[in-house]
Amino acid sequence: MEKVLMINYQKCTGCRLCELVCSVMHDGVSNPARSRIKVMKWEAEGLYVPMSCQQCEDAPCMNVCPVKAISRDEDLGFVMVDYDICIGCRSCVAVCPFGAMNYNSIDKKVFKCDLCGGDPQCVRFCEVNAIEYVDAERLSIYKRKDAAERLSVAQKEAGALQAAM
Repeated sequence: MEKVLMINYQKCTGCRLCELVCSVMHDGVSNPARSRIKVMKWEAEGLYVPMSCQQCEDAPCMNVCPVKAISRDEDLGFVMVDYDICIGCRSCVAVCPFGAMNYNSIDKKVFKCDLCGGDPQCVRFCEVNAIEYVDAERLSIYKRKDAAERLSVAQKEAGALQAAM
């Protein structure tokens, strides 16, 4: 069964350990710029959102690649880059709707999350469990449940506001 990263930004503390672990795992250096996961920070709101490749079913990066260097791993279902074919045109970087495809100007190559070959290290080292590696179907169920809970809270707040008027 296909698995994906499930990110719960409400749990994220902004420690950025996931970024460091990722860069060490893939490039052997502790450098957030080389990470395949990026923590977007809104300091004033205290909001931190880990962003990573969503492994899109109809991946724009895969569709735009002029040399077909981006494909889907048949066993694990993740989108991957074949560096023997990639020409570094960065079309994939331009079309990614999540900003998850990156370009390393030092190595002169694109890079993205490859789920660490099925053992994502960001998940392993996230102490608050803001990042989980789950069956794709479970992610859908979780998102529906979360949306229903938020809708319920919003309706209760609207009802209380209306009753106060």
